[in-house]
Amino acid sequence: MSDAYPDHRPNVGLVLFNAEGLVWVGRRNGAEEPWRWQFPQGGIDKGETPEAAALRELYEETGITADQVSEIGRIEDWLAYDYPPEVRDDPRFARKRHLGQKQRWFAYRFLGQDSDFDLEAHGEVEFDAFRWVKLEDTAAGIIPWKRPVYETVIARFAPLAVPVKTG
Repeated sequence: MSDAYPDHRPNVGLVLFNAEGLVWVGRRNGAEEPWRWQFPQGGIDKGETPEAAALRELYEETGITADQVSEIGRIEDWLAYDYPPEVRDDPRFARKRHLGQKQRWFAYRFLGQDSDFDLEAHGEVEFDAFRWVKLEDTAAGIIPWKRPVYETVIARFAPLAVPVKTG
């Protein structure tokens, strides 16, 4: 099968649902308002499976480990976005030489408590705060050039955004 996005960086995105059916969004450290809030995401390392990358990124960006989540869904096909010209032309991004990112998305049920989050678990702090929101509200806060991917993720994971019975 040919790669529809050979010039895009392989990446994962993850949606973390709590027992109330809300989703976790992090405030990107140092990003400009109003587009600071997003789901965890990150690159797939050479030789790494998307599943392993998702759990690694989850830990690196939130401090949450694999035993604190349960996979409840995934999107098997690549969802991709292109970087706009102002990003591609920025000298800070020139070394990346990608047209954008292609992502595999995973949905997890969070099994822990908010106090389990450690946004400084990894040396590089991706997020400096987090909150729980309705899944359908996440696209409005994402940078416009990523929004079509978020709209697809929202549509595909909408059936998961329900409270779960506990106890």
